[in-house]
Amino acid sequence: MAGSSHGHTLAAWTGVTITIIGFCVSGAFMVMAEPLGFWAGMVIVVLGGVVGWIMAAMGLGKQKPTTRGREGHQVTREPAGAGS
Repeated sequence: MAGSSHGHTLAAWTGVTITIIGFCVSGAFMVMAEPLGFWAGMVIVVLGGVVGWIMAAMGLGKQKPTTRGREGHQVTREPAGAGS
């Protein structure tokens, strides 16, 4: 899994950081028995997901693999053992 760079992008780090802050805010206000603060933290959690999604849409997330070969030719995948 280490070779797939799963989650090692600016969009992922930013979204997760905002979400963790939201969970901490919600947890603190839940212990203090303050429902308004709890729901404010939940809004921050959702905001973290939205920010991560927007940043990924802007190109700051994991790039999709290309389907072109070295010389720009279209690459087609064949089943294993089909060429023998």
